[in-house]
Amino acid sequence: MTARAADRARYDRATAHLDAPLAIVDLEAFDANADDLVRRAAGKPIRVASKSVRCRALLERVLAREGFAGVMSFTLAESLWLARSGVDDVLLGYPSADRAGFAELTADPKLAAAVTVMIDDPAQLRLIDEARDGGREVVRVCLELDTSLRLLGGRMRVGARRSPLHSPVRLAELARMVARRPGFEVVGVMAYEGHIAGVGDAVAGRPLRSRAVRLMQAAARRELAERRAAAVRAVRAVVPDLEFVNGGGTGSVQHTAAEEAVTEIAAGSGLFVPRLFDNYTSFRGRPAALFAQPVVRRPGVGVVTVLGGGYPASGAAGADRLPVPYLPQGLRYDPQEGAGEVQTPLLGSPADDLLVGDRVWFRHAKAGELCERFDTLHLVRGDAVTASVPTYRGEGHTFL
Repeated sequence: MTARAADRARYDRATAHLDAPLAIVDLEAFDANADDLVRRAAGKPIRVASKSVRCRALLERVLAREGFAGVMSFTLAESLWLARSGVDDVLLGYPSADRAGFAELTADPKLAAAVTVMIDDPAQLRLIDEARDGGREVVRVCLELDTSLRLLGGRMRVGARRSPLHSPVRLAELARMVARRPGFEVVGVMAYEGHIAGVGDAVAGRPLRSRAVRLMQAAARRELAERRAAAVRAVRAVVPDLEFVNGGGTGSVQHTAAEEAVTEIAAGSGLFVPRLFDNYTSFRGRPAALFAQPVVRRPGVGVVTVLGGGYPASGAAGADRLPVPYLPQGLRYDPQEGAGEVQTPLLGSPADDLLVGDRVWFRHAKAGELCERFDTLHLVRGDAVTASVPTYRGEGHTFL
């Protein structure tokens, strides 16, 4: 029996008492992935990206492990909820326009001490001040540096369109502006290199593209390391007691950790290892988060139909954004139907061994977005469910 077939047998036994659709997290794989992230971070703390987990029980589990410290959240409402729940170090990874949230933040000393907000524009400071509604707490601020690689004199750009602050000079200018403004304190710098950490460099069947990605990423790492160090020096000239410099992502942990200027690494997807993280030369993780759909029809030879399954991931639309049929190995989508809203036909010889009521196990393309489809994650160890824990959705929260 292959390792994948053994996993399928374990998951089927563990969840035999549950009705599908359902979602699981394999704790042995989850913990092994966490250990691998810590190894690659080489002593620098990892701030876990909550958008890639979206389950408080699993956030608590990973934060209890040596090598992890703090959460990178994705909305202000989530940040406040986590802080009220006992997380004392929450970095909001994206700017917010949540006026009600800022009113709450600036009125509560505990929340203001626990939550750091992201800034890359003076207009965001004005919005916070307008939202204060009498709140006088000092707002902890992190400045975001744009990490994109600029080529041909800036005419060509590689990287996500995030912060407008590309140069060390501009980042330092904003630091000075915040330092002069009452009610705010610069405590950190973030620079997320998505074009390095979030783009696979070993895509099966695409050797030329993969080589081009590796060459781009090597150039981008060299350029960013130099510019990030200069930006941190410039900000420290304004804020000598800067608390942290955050960088990285699952795909670039070891490279970013090697930069002296960086004090902590952000990562989250590497805990679940969704399908988009199969295409890296820098690390190999174990799929930890899966979902099962029940077989409800057998339309013919080599075909089964499962209930639901159309859970595409965010990003540019394409086949790589679809979940992948994982267990049993060898199933594929019908190209005329793909992953369906209510039902999904699957083709391949393994279909002939599946009966109505059997499960097909899928991997989502991305990590935390799976949790927007399920209220509960069943935690599997060996061939047993050891606990069933709510996702954010299961606790009544859909932050985005």
